[in-house]
Amino acid sequence: MQRRTLLNFLPTVLAAATALVYVTTSGYTASPGSGPVLAAAAKFAAPKPGTVSSAVGSVVTRSITSPITRSAAPAARETELEERTQQALDVLTSKVGQVSHPSALQDAFESYFAFKAVHPEQVRKPYLYFVDYGLSSATPRGYVFDMDALKIVDGPFMVAHGRGSAANHDGVPTRFSNAFGAATTSLGLYVAQEIYSFTGHASGRLYNSVGLRLAGVSRGFNDNARARGVVAHGAPYVTATRAGRSEGCPAMEPSRAQRLLPRLANGGLVFLFAPNRDWMTRDPWLPARAD
Repeated sequence: MQRRTLLNFLPTVLAAATALVYVTTSGYTASPGSGPVLAAAAKFAAPKPGTVSSAVGSVVTRSITSPITRSAAPAARETELEERTQQALDVLTSKVGQVSHPSALQDAFESYFAFKAVHPEQVRKPYLYFVDYGLSSATPRGYVFDMDALKIVDGPFMVAHGRGSAANHDGVPTRFSNAFGAATTSLGLYVAQEIYSFTGHASGRLYNSVGLRLAGVSRGFNDNARARGVVAHGAPYVTATRAGRSEGCPAMEPSRAQRLLPRLANGGLVFLFAPNRDWMTRDPWLPARAD
């Protein structure tokens, strides 16, 4: 895997001081196109006191004004963000089955660690629910990872996609939307919120399961999720061998939902992936791509 550099050190003391003042006074917030943003980069790449680099500062002016790119010039050292992502990949990649794109896991882990760096108060659980929607609904494509222990809690298992995302039950979803009424899956990063009693319809009948509300934080791609009623939940149309279609929810088997969703609630993260170029190049929690 080609490593990605997040920061280059400032060439002059003056530029470093200017950048540092900006960070400490502006209350900078993540925005679309900015990648994991300056706050994460500054936290992970801050030099240790007493070093030469600490004298000139470690905040890069370019990071304030332009997105992080995969083609960034090689840096003298890796940031902690890169190291954590690489460690997770080294441990977990061989334990994960089929994926639809070479960067599927890398994107999931980068997003997890970047968001946690910027919003540690929101990430109160170490669990990441990952779904690869580049695979068909006839393929197990869901995992729950423990990102502290770097182990698979469960997976792979079947997960439903939105009926508006694919024309048939067994196809690969190709349409993704954040729009109301679209019944589509929305890609990107979510914060797992509260558990509640979910009621749904399947084959003309009501059913009850556990539900997990989701707050989409990939602005422009999934930030309507909570208002749209897109949640993680158990559903009878998802079994050990097949997954039906939802209204856009990453639904799983009812028994699995009872076991996993409470662990994710109130502070876990969810990452829904597909090899969709528009989303992959614009999600605010991923580095901008030239490839």
